[in-house]
Formats: sequence, C-alpha cells, structure tokens
Amino acid sequence: MQAEKATVPATEIPVLDLGPYLAGEAGALETLAGQLRHAQENIGFYFTVNHGIPRGLIQQAYTELRRFFALPQDEKLKIKLNAQRAGYVPAKASVYVTSTVNQNTQPDLNEVILNFRERSAEHPEVTAGRSFLGPNQWPDEDILPGFRANMTAYYHAIEGLGYKMLAVYARALDLSADYFDRFFADPMWTTRNAFYPGSPEAADNQFGISPHRDHGFITFLPLSDEPGLQIQTPQGEWIPAEQVEDAIIVNTGEFMNRWTNGRFIATPHRVVPPRNDRYSIAFFFNPTWDTEAVPLATCVSDDNPAQFEPINIHDYLDWYINENFNKDGGGKRGAARA
Repeated sequence: MQAEKATVPATEIPVLDLGPYLAGEAGALETLAGQLRHAQENIGFYFTVNHGIPRGLIQQAYTELRRFFALPQDEKLKIKLNAQRAGYVPAKASVYVTSTVNQNTQPDLNEVILNFRERSAEHPEVTAGRSFLGPNQWPDEDILPGFRANMTAYYHAIEGLGYKMLAVYARALDLSADYFDRFFADPMWTTRNAFYPGSPEAADNQFGISPHRDHGFITFLPLSDEPGLQIQTPQGEWIPAEQVEDAIIVNTGEFMNRWTNGRFIATPHRVVPPRNDRYSIAFFFNPTWDTEAVPLATCVSDDNPAQFEPINIHDYLDWYINENFNKDGGGKRGAARA
C-alpha cells in the first residue's frame, strides 16, 4: 500500500515563526499566542521554524537511530522493554484500537526504542518502580559508542523548547504566562524513536502507524527526510505533512484536549508505509506524573460545561498503552482481562 500523491499545499498546516518570541521581542509572546490559538482550535498541528534547535543536533539524533535499528535483532533485544516500559519494542506490537477515526485491525509496521527523562536511581518515583519514569535502557557503549550521549543531548534541547512554549500555551488560553510552570517541575516526558521499513508487504488497513491521536500534552516531531506522516483535517480529508525546511511539527494530545475541555483539538494522524526507510523522533512533552487534567476555567462556560472527568497524566498514559499495545509493547492488548 502506497501513499497517494500529495495535492494539498503545506500551508494547510500553519507555520509559526518562534524567532521573535525566543529573542524576547516586545509583543512577540502575545502575537505568537494568538497564532497558536488559531492553529490549536482549528487544525491541531503546526510547523515551528526558528525554534532554536540546531540542525546538526537533529541530524545527529537521526543518525543514531539509523545506527541502532541497523543492529542485529539479538542486539536490539538485549534492551527489550522493561517493566517501567523503557527500551526496545519489536515490530507489530501496536494496534490503536482506542482510535475513533478508523477501525484499526492490523498491527503497525514499525519498531521503536522508548526513552524517558533521565532520573537518578534514588529518585522517589524510580525507586517506587513507577512506569514511564525510568530507568532507561541503552545499547552497550562498546556496540554503539556515543548513542546515549547524542540522544540525550537532543532530548535535553527539546525539553528546553517545551518549557519555553508553556507561556505561549498559557497566554493562548487566556491564562497568566506562568500558569503551567508549576505542573512541569519534573515533566513526565517520553520519546518514541521509530523505524518504518521502506516498501513493506502491507495488508489491507495496515499502516506504518495506524490512525490515532497522541495521548499527552504536546508532541514535538522534527520532520523526516522520508515522507509518510499524514494528518486528518476537520473536514475528514487526509493531507500530508509537507516538508518545511528545518521545521519541527507540533500537535496537541488527548490530555491537552481534556485539560482544555475540548478547546484545543487532538488531531488524528497516521504514517502510511513509506517507499524508503523512514525514521522519526516523537517527543511527548507531558507534565509531572500526578498532574490532573481538570478542565481549565477559561475553557468552561454555561454553554460549554466540563466534558471530562479529571485524570492524571500517568494513569491516562497507562490506560492508553494497555489498550493499544501487546505485551511486547508494554500493554495488555490481546491478553485476558481480570
């Protein structure tokens, strides 16, 4: 199965220039917040340019993924997913059955390595064994020298960008610029570093990753050299995420959608089986693990009362993984339920 040729221009997905805001120019925060508000209320995806992440850092991270996924399978399985859900996940571990935009029936054609924020062994949530918080698993330095250092350098840079965007999201929601800061004291960010093999043998209704919405607050994804990512417009049309030079694409997750009482939309997206090998580095910027998505006061009114019961980000992600992934992916899909 191959993607249809793109016919919709990239301008369907807004392009937000972060340069003036990151440079501290007067009025830039409010201008950017207005642009972001429009993007999140109408599209759910946007490109960022002049985001401050060096091109070389992104390219090095993609190089590291190529090195890792080129390893023999037995080497990758040495860091197979642990009880905290960090590590390597082989292909066909996910079917996004929670999706409301497609009846997904076939396992996805990708393999991934999952990493989280680096924390000390003495961190209370690490010692408690809480999932999505570590410890990470890394390939042996003798096998892939520099892999851990280069990937963590990239993650650190994206985390920094995430912190800078908090004020923009707050102002876009008519909140004080520092509103979200208290929820990100120890962010439970996760990463999904994926390999999609080129020209795979795909069954009907089978994808690189099937139609779904992301789970979290926001997702950062530097564009891949190989196309394949598509988003669904509010009109139901699938359009490609066209290449915008040096851009990082950002989208809303379901947790943000709940927190904003449906105001910021979590847009369905998918990856069609690519013609050539494709790699991606999705960074899910999430708040501290016990943060609850209680609908924000600026998003609730008599005409739009609270739609969602509060749930914390850890429990929401735990549910999401259990429903959509088999045991190889850290979930319970296909297993007998108590």
